[in-house]
Amino acid sequence: MTTYTAKPRRGRPPKADAKNQDTKAELIRSGLEYLTEIGFTASGLDKILKNVGVPKGSFYYYFSSKEAFGHAVLNSYANYFAKKLDSCLLDTAFSPLQRICNFVEDAKQGIAKHQFKRGCLVGNLGQEVDALPQSFRPVLIEIFETWQVRIANCLHEAQLVGELSVDADCASIAEFFWIGWEGAVSRARLEKSTRPLDKYLELFTQGLPK
Repeated sequence: MTTYTAKPRRGRPPKADAKNQDTKAELIRSGLEYLTEIGFTASGLDKILKNVGVPKGSFYYYFSSKEAFGHAVLNSYANYFAKKLDSCLLDTAFSPLQRICNFVEDAKQGIAKHQFKRGCLVGNLGQEVDALPQSFRPVLIEIFETWQVRIANCLHEAQLVGELSVDADCASIAEFFWIGWEGAVSRARLEKSTRPLDKYLELFTQGLPK
């Protein structure tokens, strides 16, 4: 993944390395909560810091700017989501196409758990990319591409076991999956219902060349 280089730290020095690592992790978790709900532009640092109990002066020891903080939150989310994808798409206890269905079911449970307030951070940031620092655009594109590769690999496996036509363009289908998926997630949040996710999966699987 493309890395973002932050400027040297400033602010109050740490008192204990372990404590500071815990505080940094808490800041990222707090940021993830707010960014997935209301986006980067609308997320002020004050609420994020208050949630963790960190004064603004100390924040700048951990992160040189809000931009650097946003990249840290994005990187944390991307790693978390990649593991979630792998847990579903690499599970050989199920057929390849069923693994994709399992991912959708897991995502449905997650979005309902948070009462449809939290969406996909990568999709959210993609929607407001013109208002973000330019450093976000290539990182977001690269994250989507890594997700597409995972779906494409699963589709290749589906070809090998006869679930998908050998003539299918797995890379293009994988790209289509994520383009449609982000729209379905947004609609699910709007309706406060998993119905759009179910409908999307139904139409996606029906359209696969068998």
